[in-house]
Amino acid sequence: MSEEKKAPLRTPKGPMGPHAMGIGKPKNTKLVIKRLLGRLKDSRLKLFFVMILMLIGSISMLTGSYFLKPLINNYILPGDFAGLAKGLIILACIYLIGSAAIYLQSRIMVKVAQKTVNSLRKDVFEHMQSLSLRYFDSHTHGELMSRYTNDMDNVQMALEQSLVQLFSSALTFIGVIVMMIVLSPLLFVVTAVIIALMLFLSSTIGKRSRTYFQKQQKEIGNLNGYIEEMVEGLKEVKVFTHEQQANQGFYKINDQFFHAASNANFFAGIIMPIMVNLNNICFALSAVFGGILVIKGSFDIGSLAAFLQYSRQVGHPINQISMQLNNVFAAMAGAERIFELLDEEPEIDEGRVTLVTVVQHGDDSLEIAPAGQHTGHWAWKKGEELIPLRGDVRFHNVTFAYDGINPVLKNVSLFAKPGQKIAFVGSTGAGKTTITNLINRFYDIQEGEITYDGINVREIKKDDLRQSLGMVLQDTHLFTGTVMENIRYGRLDATDEECIEAAHQASADSFISRLPQGYDTVITGDGANLSQGQRQLLAIARSYVADPPVMILDEATSSIDTRTERLIEKGMNALMEDRTVFVIAHRLSTVRNANAILVLENGQIIERGDHADLLEQKGRYWQLYTGQHQLD
Repeated sequence: MSEEKKAPLRTPKGPMGPHAMGIGKPKNTKLVIKRLLGRLKDSRLKLFFVMILMLIGSISMLTGSYFLKPLINNYILPGDFAGLAKGLIILACIYLIGSAAIYLQSRIMVKVAQKTVNSLRKDVFEHMQSLSLRYFDSHTHGELMSRYTNDMDNVQMALEQSLVQLFSSALTFIGVIVMMIVLSPLLFVVTAVIIALMLFLSSTIGKRSRTYFQKQQKEIGNLNGYIEEMVEGLKEVKVFTHEQQANQGFYKINDQFFHAASNANFFAGIIMPIMVNLNNICFALSAVFGGILVIKGSFDIGSLAAFLQYSRQVGHPINQISMQLNNVFAAMAGAERIFELLDEEPEIDEGRVTLVTVVQHGDDSLEIAPAGQHTGHWAWKKGEELIPLRGDVRFHNVTFAYDGINPVLKNVSLFAKPGQKIAFVGSTGAGKTTITNLINRFYDIQEGEITYDGINVREIKKDDLRQSLGMVLQDTHLFTGTVMENIRYGRLDATDEECIEAAHQASADSFISRLPQGYDTVITGDGANLSQGQRQLLAIARSYVADPPVMILDEATSSIDTRTERLIEKGMNALMEDRTVFVIAHRLSTVRNANAILVLENGQIIERGDHADLLEQKGRYWQLYTGQHQLD
């Protein structure tokens, strides 16, 4: 955001940055669960039905397996085919009821999960709008995007499937153990040893798998961040012929991801074969010892068949629990990151003074204009008092530090009278952009005072303050939409005619008319189908249509060629007429007609005057200006 502020060390950019997937346990699981349950309070009735359906599904499976005992003992062995047919119909009904319960359970949970995540995503986006610019300066775009994508997806998946399957598997596992004990406590002792071994190996391998998956997610974050950076900077790579170095960097990160992913997927992959083989061993041992008990007459064949069915089923819930625990932990960690964003303190705004559109009568009295009427006149509404917005901006002994320790501006005082054009020049890092950031209260000062028409800017509501300021930045951002919509972004209630007039004034109409669909041409990829100069002209047109009383131009013409600059000079002068204008420019030819030029160095104003005065002083401005002419 600022040329002066040193960005903190950051993780690689992109939505798959380190820990983006949230793999691993959250820091405070109980608190996260409590807050997620709070999100589900409106779905309590649906969740109650889900629990009932889950219970029906588990009982159905357990009952179906147990029903083998009467089928064999009462119908198959005696040769009662009619009874067997009735028994099979009953068994089919049992499984049909279970399947219907599982289907309904899934449908309900999908709706609950989608509704919850939809509400959560909306709250996150709304809260993000209320955060200060300082928060976005300290977090990468990729890190923030991961809250909406990976973290939300993990929470959604956990609510839709993982939590239900986890509880269902635990319920089924307990039910299977109980039914095995009911059928034969002695035979269960034999199988219990294998079950204990399955639980131990599942837990041990699962921990190793989670560790390596964490490392895998970190490495894939590094890999995607590197790829994104190389794609964005591909032109620079080719200009400096660093393709080989780019490849070597990619090979190194790609190999690190390969080793981490190999270990992660190895341990994840061996769980299933181990469980299947142990389950087969459990089945074989149960069959052998059960057969012995049947031969001795202490166990019937129907009970053995039912017991063997349970012994085959007992490994499945163990696998499910091990697998779903990873997903649940990932979801909990993701939810914690989402709640951390929601817990960020919103931008504080204690302002009470508002901006209103007014009608100015012949006797200079002011009256608030009807809603929706754009008169071109504004006033500050302070209580019942209407103060004309004139654009008088003053700094009184302002000291500011981004980190609160190292000052970027030191005891700066300046004034801009209504209608004046004030230019800031100086070396990179001198504090020029910081001054404009403080005018619109992107940041608040530590010492001093900034007044706007005699009102401390802290007393003005931030939205109203910023509405009175038009900004054209060096880095223009265009939204996906038509050219007309992008111009209208300056004032959403502007008519097509006003937008077209703004484009004429900014000298953008000529190139817009040559676009395939003119003003209806769709801009995508932040204006990738336009030149940098064309994007800048659209930004200027956007400011025209906003018609603000104060303008801030931060290198506004830096990307426009000399011919285009001359074309818009007349329009720019019309825009600046009767407005207070702050200009930041390295191209000193653009500030020669400024009412006052402020030269900044190391956060302090070292020279002030108009172009002629500063040249006569032969100070820092004279050095910068003559240096520029030498380059020309």
